[in-house]
Amino acid sequence: MNTPLAPARPTRLSHALRDNLTMLRRNLLHARRYPSLTLNLLLTPVILLLLFVYVFGNVMSAGITGGHADRSEYVAYLVPGILFLTAAMTSLGTAVSVATDMTEGIMARFRTMAISRASVLIGHVVGSVIQTMMALVLVLGIGLAIGFRPDASPVEWLAAAGLMALVSLALTWLAVGIGLISPNAEGASNIGTPLVMLPFLSSAFVPVDAMPGWFRWFAEYQPFSPFIETLRGLLLGSGIGTTNALLAVGWGLGLTVLGYLWSKARFSREPRQ
Repeated sequence: MNTPLAPARPTRLSHALRDNLTMLRRNLLHARRYPSLTLNLLLTPVILLLLFVYVFGNVMSAGITGGHADRSEYVAYLVPGILFLTAAMTSLGTAVSVATDMTEGIMARFRTMAISRASVLIGHVVGSVIQTMMALVLVLGIGLAIGFRPDASPVEWLAAAGLMALVSLALTWLAVGIGLISPNAEGASNIGTPLVMLPFLSSAFVPVDAMPGWFRWFAEYQPFSPFIETLRGLLLGSGIGTTNALLAVGWGLGLTVLGYLWSKARFSREPRQ
């Protein structure tokens, strides 16, 4: 007589995957129900894009091209920098969201539940990266509408998308760490301000060659300049250079690992309520 087979027991991996998907759904629903934070953070790079193109465009392009004012050239120069500014500002929303969960006791409640502890942070991270990529597509669309004309092959577009996803992941993990150490949502916004300021101190708006010598070294080798120069080369077909490519990938991977380890350590040892 055949004995019916017992149903397969869920594995630990399947439990973790289910928990990750649940936390991802929670964070996406939260973003959909309360879109004001994302919209407020997204407005700043859009306004800066329009301001620099239509108010300062001719003057800035004349400085870059050596006296010949051409707003369209400055649009091509500016959009890659604005894209990474958008990623930085969107990640600030993640820091605020994590800090809010910490101060309202939601994180402490999750600790007591029979769920994968890593899923609590992974849900924030994956949800934020998805929102960031959507925001980047929106800003890129605005750039195309005002005259940005990329000259990239399908392979270069894929590489550009991969770079933006890597940078978004790195910034998000750092933002999670900022949220975990912040006393409240306002503190997270303040502590995360240097992360948002770095694109302004890079080659996003003007070439590093135009900067004072004492500041040029920092602007050239801080993370955002290699990110921006690599993206410019990919989208505009101007070549990225081995140094910029290696620095961009190195900074992206390094910041991702650093942010992950920092966030994991803080979440494991600080049961703040």
